[in-house]
Amino acid sequence: MPRNKKRLWSALPRLQKTWLSETLRNETVGGTLLLISALAALIIANSPLQDWFFELRDSKFGPEALHLNLSLGTWAADALLAIFFFAAGIELKHELVHGSLKYRAQAMVPVAAALGGMVLPAAIFFAINMGKDSVVGWGIPMATDIAFALAILAVVGRQLPIELRAFLLTLAVVDDLGAIIVIAIFYSSEFALVPLIISGTLLVVFAALQRKNVTGWYYYLPLAILIWYFVHESGVHATVAGVAMGLFMNMQKASGEKYSAGDKTLHLVHPYSAGIAVPIFAFFASGVSLQSFEIGSLTSSPLALGIIVGLVAGKPIGVFLGGYLMARFTKAELSKGISWWDIAAIGSLAGVGFTVSLLISELAFKNSEEQIELSVISVLIASLISAVFATILLTIRRRSYASKNV
Repeated sequence: MPRNKKRLWSALPRLQKTWLSETLRNETVGGTLLLISALAALIIANSPLQDWFFELRDSKFGPEALHLNLSLGTWAADALLAIFFFAAGIELKHELVHGSLKYRAQAMVPVAAALGGMVLPAAIFFAINMGKDSVVGWGIPMATDIAFALAILAVVGRQLPIELRAFLLTLAVVDDLGAIIVIAIFYSSEFALVPLIISGTLLVVFAALQRKNVTGWYYYLPLAILIWYFVHESGVHATVAGVAMGLFMNMQKASGEKYSAGDKTLHLVHPYSAGIAVPIFAFFASGVSLQSFEIGSLTSSPLALGIIVGLVAGKPIGVFLGGYLMARFTKAELSKGISWWDIAAIGSLAGVGFTVSLLISELAFKNSEEQIELSVISVLIASLISAVFATILLTIRRRSYASKNV
């Protein structure tokens, strides 16, 4: 092997390992709450309480003059998920400054894996739905649910190398950034230039305050609300505001401090994201009626087939090929501690779409309740299948590592 080849996470710094471990522990709880919320919504939406559920989801509140008289379901998608993407933005910034994305040679493999895991599922969906009105949903199978994926890995893969967990975290945050770019460009309304300029100006103020190490929630909370509002008014999906602010967080540690301001903020925000924002969104997004649903529609509908095949097959193949080809033709390679069989298992885990897939379903088919419901059912089924496959593969890999340590 050439000496100048960079190994991927061959020796993570102790502080980075601690940060990763804390993130994984938090995501386990978040993933569990997410699953409970989705199951509760499905049960209620198909029970005698279904009328109450749909009335609650569609009930509106907010000032009409500010164009914020929105339904509870829309508030969950536009406002609460902005908190989720704010946390995701901070995680990405952490990786860029302190983690695996700091060094290009270390970043290339998981970034390429993430890109492959987005492009191939989208291409599969597009090929299956070409020429049909459902083709606009091509972005649905692109997403990986970071909460579910990390939760499953934390439970099933406890004996797996920390480097593998770092690979998944990097892949997931890059995947989130790709998803928000797709949403901003392809699934936003017509752009309004003035609000967009105002939101950009406010983001510059936000970044300047961070650079000067200004502290105090009373500065940032009103500023964050204004940024969110003007992004919402601009026609760009409001969740973009969250990830933009996350990327502008200060990740440099002050003298004598163990954690940066950005990491401290993530520690404070994460419980609200994983424990409140995402579960509430999942509750309203997952509640679909199955009374008129027929299992045969999954095999006869291009929309359903595109989502299921894209997530279950396209994701793992795309992740594996993207990472492998990057390692094959560049100086980056995997650490000796992990193998491509591990990456294949992680690729299957990336097929758990859920949160962002449900969001894109609502944005793509906002004028068709029937297509939204079919999309939601397909995402749930595909995510379940991917989770089962990943659990089996990760269990096999865990036993393989355990046998080597005997």
